Amino acid sequence: MRVRQLTAAAIALLLAAGLGGCSDDPAPAHTAEPAPASADPTATTGDVRPADRNDVENGGTLRWAMDGLPPTLNVYQSDANADSALLAHALYPSLFRPDEHGRLVPDPDYLAGAESTPPGQQPQVVTYRFNPHAVWSDGTHLSAADLTAQQAALSGLDPAYRSAHPAGYDAIESITEGAGPYEVKVTFRRPYAEWRALFGPLYPAAETSTAAAFNRALTGGGHLTAGPYTFSRYDAKDRRITMVSNQLWWGDLPKTDRIDFVVTPPEQRLDALDQDLLDVAPLTVAVDRAVPVAPTASPSAGTGPAAPPAPPAAADAGAPEAAALALRRAESLPGITVHRAAAASLTELTVNAARGPLSDSTVRRALARAVDRRRIAEAVLGPLGLPGAPLGSHLLTGDQEGYRDNSAAVGPAEAGELLDEAGWKRPNGGTRVKDGKELALTLLVPAGSATAKRTADALTASLAESGIAVKTQAAPAETFVKDHLAAGDYDLALFSWPAGPSPAGEQRAAYAKPRPDASGTPDPGTNYGRSGTEEIDRLFDRAAAELDPAARLDLLQEADVRIWQLGHSVPLYQRPELVGVRTGVAGVGAWGFGWPRFQDVGWSR
Repeated sequence: MRVRQLTAAAIALLLAAGLGGCSDDPAPAHTAEPAPASADPTATTGDVRPADRNDVENGGTLRWAMDGLPPTLNVYQSDANADSALLAHALYPSLFRPDEHGRLVPDPDYLAGAESTPPGQQPQVVTYRFNPHAVWSDGTHLSAADLTAQQAALSGLDPAYRSAHPAGYDAIESITEGAGPYEVKVTFRRPYAEWRALFGPLYPAAETSTAAAFNRALTGGGHLTAGPYTFSRYDAKDRRITMVSNQLWWGDLPKTDRIDFVVTPPEQRLDALDQDLLDVAPLTVAVDRAVPVAPTASPSAGTGPAAPPAPPAAADAGAPEAAALALRRAESLPGITVHRAAAASLTELTVNAARGPLSDSTVRRALARAVDRRRIAEAVLGPLGLPGAPLGSHLLTGDQEGYRDNSAAVGPAEAGELLDEAGWKRPNGGTRVKDGKELALTLLVPAGSATAKRTADALTASLAESGIAVKTQAAPAETFVKDHLAAGDYDLALFSWPAGPSPAGEQRAAYAKPRPDASGTPDPGTNYGRSGTEEIDRLFDRAAAELDPAARLDLLQEADVRIWQLGHSVPLYQRPELVGVRTGVAGVGAWGFGWPRFQDVGWSR
């Protein structure tokens, strides 16, 4: 699975896709194992054209759009992007893969089984039993050496490894061979509940045992792999990467002989689909960031030159209309079906507690009460053909089992009552005032995004009803994090966090209490809301160490309740995911929490 660390680089990646997630980022959710009944029945768990292997032809080529030539195949590198993850799913083992609700289950192509010692037994030992047929492309078997090298690289002990150091690897004490040649035992120095998220993907020791190998850029072949496909060609001139079926593959044989991943910028994808140059094309960005056109000089349709792009000042204002036109065009392309789902990504409104009136927790809670989450979700998702389901959790998405709407934790008081209590009065029914100053806030949004514009408009309207004035400030992705989020230069900010495989470990940083740096100044890290408590930190730490799934979920729910009560941020909706697929291609679509089972993807008979 793709590692989803909450770093500035990850956020910038999300912003580039307009509030969240690269359009071709089929990554999973976390590993909590609660009762199915708690999942939101309105949530969308994926929209993939079924692939019955008996109905899929053997052979052929698929052409798949990607944003650019990925800088690496190593998803743990700090330079890795969504295209790195997409290719890694075809080339490397993930010992577990997510089901439709984000629960990680063993992949039998790689694991015959895996068990952890029961809760309360110390130390925690996880026993992996590899599929005895699973081999790297040089014929060697997956082994303890591969896990050992990867753990050392990702433990954070050696700064030469350019990695975000994903959660959990630092909790490992030792890795040893087990009772037989295909058994490996991993002993933890402290309990780690989300151990299933580790070693996904798994790389061969040759790729991780040294910093030079780990940090290697992708410029050609020479990579050991162990997936249904192998790396065949890196073509910098034609900007494509070719994979072919793995002749040593031991599982269900790949249906397609060859997959060409073709660099196609989002703004060119609708044309490429129309011209039969692509078979699979993520369209989230192509629709969300469609460029508005200025009115033509002549009112006569079909005459004169094509309309030029709108000037920058008008781009955000016209983004929703441009997105609607782009979606209609995508849906009308002959031989193309647009698949849509809610992605594994949480779009939220983050509240800067270190600035102005928002430093008052009562004002932050009033803001959370004033936000009409359903109105916003319907305004954003409805035009894309998705259910307008609002989120009520900071940690779980609506289609994950264990999801619960905890928004009632803010309390029963209405927004107006809370603002009155905080001294913000509304004598004339307009913007509230305190000490001669209006309650006027800035809203930082990604520039050029129709999703951001729809969200900002609905949010501004709902807050105005409670006497809170909002002025939208758009910032490009390249400056959004560095110049605004990290610098604290905003009141409210709109962006998406990945719904990672390990909420107790990987999402902790987004809510961790800021600690003083060397100068004594509070350092928020990636907690851009700049509010936190010792209690919330302890709840995350306890959840990360709780091996009982039900007890772990209870701790995560309690952490979410405390985050709501703190007024840290307001969850809004899951980011939409759109994928265009050519008629006849099976096993492809919008995956939600999953990713393609590449050996089943191909052309229907």
